[in-house]
Amino acid sequence: MATTIGALLADAHTLELTRLDAELLLAHALECTRSFLFTHPEQPVQRRDGARVMALFRRRAAGEPVEYLVGRTAFHAIELEVEPGVLVPRDDTECLVEAVLARTSPTAAHVLDLGAGTGAIALALAHARRDWRITAVDRSHSACALTARNARALGLTPRVTIHMGDWYAPVAGSVFDVVVSNPPYIAVGDPDLDAAVRRFEPEDALIAGVDGLDAIRSILSDLPLHPRGLLAVEHGHRQGEAVRALFRARALEEIETIHDLEGRPRVTLGRRARNG
Repeated sequence: MATTIGALLADAHTLELTRLDAELLLAHALECTRSFLFTHPEQPVQRRDGARVMALFRRRAAGEPVEYLVGRTAFHAIELEVEPGVLVPRDDTECLVEAVLARTSPTAAHVLDLGAGTGAIALALAHARRDWRITAVDRSHSACALTARNARALGLTPRVTIHMGDWYAPVAGSVFDVVVSNPPYIAVGDPDLDAAVRRFEPEDALIAGVDGLDAIRSILSDLPLHPRGLLAVEHGHRQGEAVRALFRARALEEIETIHDLEGRPRVTLGRRARNG
């Protein structure tokens, strides 16, 4: 027996899904637009399709990220393929992209993205600045393969180079105009880490030591920046002061912390000294 679009959305409500998540999953399963759902609530849905939709709804209700379920997400001005095992890009990371774009000349620049994941930061920068060359590094084979697929889909492969390895090891000897990263920054045992995030997303892209700053310390340890080059890192909203202290200890200049979409300290930037 067929059900309807409206009935399925009502079922999603009983599972306590948000309206947005329910619409995204239903549109994905039915291969239609969200606007079609608005205008055709009485549209019949065959039993097989309805069962598929309900299975997606239940997985989402159990905490699985909607991005993994639909296999796509929007980020900045691009759309990315997403898959389990690679961290889902967050809206707040867009402020990291915007900060780099605002503080770097639009003319030719060489940018290094550490811990590229889906390629969100690297590819958003490459999309926005056609004269920039981007090098993306991740130690996960799955992440590197996903970044490569996303680069191909966006037509950015000629200007994006991808290396697998740990931090600076794959680019030893190179120097960059910008180093950017959304590294792991959650402390071991942090009670604020959502249980669903811990369950479904890769721990090595989330956890960074007892204070959450081990990855940022690694990034700062041997910074391959040209004089006046820019470092920009995302961090936890309670870590701004500690990250600025780490930047000062590395003799970076023009250090500033900017806020995310909810007004929380989220990204810290600094420049290498002219004679540093």
